Amino acid sequence: MADRFEIIVAEDNLKDFEFLEQLITGWEPQPTVARAPNGLQAFELALRHDTPLVISDIQMPEMNGIEFARRLWERKPTARIVFWSQFKDEMYVRSLLKIVPPETVYGYILKSNTRERIDSAIRTVLVDEQCWIDPEVRKVQGLTGHSQTSLSDIEYEALVDISLGLTDNLIAQRRYLSRRGVQSRLNSLYSKLSIDQEQFHSEKAGEALNLRNRAVAVALRRGLINPFEMEKEEREFQNWLVRYNRNNG
Repeated sequence: MADRFEIIVAEDNLKDFEFLEQLITGWEPQPTVARAPNGLQAFELALRHDTPLVISDIQMPEMNGIEFARRLWERKPTARIVFWSQFKDEMYVRSLLKIVPPETVYGYILKSNTRERIDSAIRTVLVDEQCWIDPEVRKVQGLTGHSQTSLSDIEYEALVDISLGLTDNLIAQRRYLSRRGVQSRLNSLYSKLSIDQEQFHSEKAGEALNLRNRAVAVALRRGLINPFEMEKEEREFQNWLVRYNRNNG
């Protein structure tokens, strides 16, 4: 390798880090291991290398694994990153597919795998320079990449807004839309999630669904949203609300 053989492990959970450290230090030749307990420190460490070699958790303080990878690949497009996570949420897979540079080597391994499989996945990406994607994640990638089921950016934006509990009027103000524009986005979202079909069958049975609540429930099941990321969305909304109230007070 042209770069010094150091592997950066971005992991805030000490036990998970110790597991990876023990795994990696058993290699021959033995690399050095640098721990970063959050995405920001991992980013600073990675910038010291021409071709950073990184194992990164997804959910971390300061900066999550997706944002860390996005910033790093902007500066170091040859960086090789293995995402290791207990989550295969569609929102993470969707975000990741948007930021991977062309011909970049990366991996995604679920923490639920065996020690041997995790070791093999990490070696494949960081040493053999080949991509390795967990089969369970590949299934989600297929769903995310299908035009009939994949959400567009504006549909995902609409999902976030109703998950935050925003009214049509507030969505219109925040997204610079007419109320008809808001309804158009929501109808498109319901169609992608097949909520419109559920509504049709429900009405035939004499009961109507609450489309917003049903959309959020389906999105949670599919992993399109999760509590961790919604905390970030809530902070962004509160910041917008402060500016909105100040400008319209």
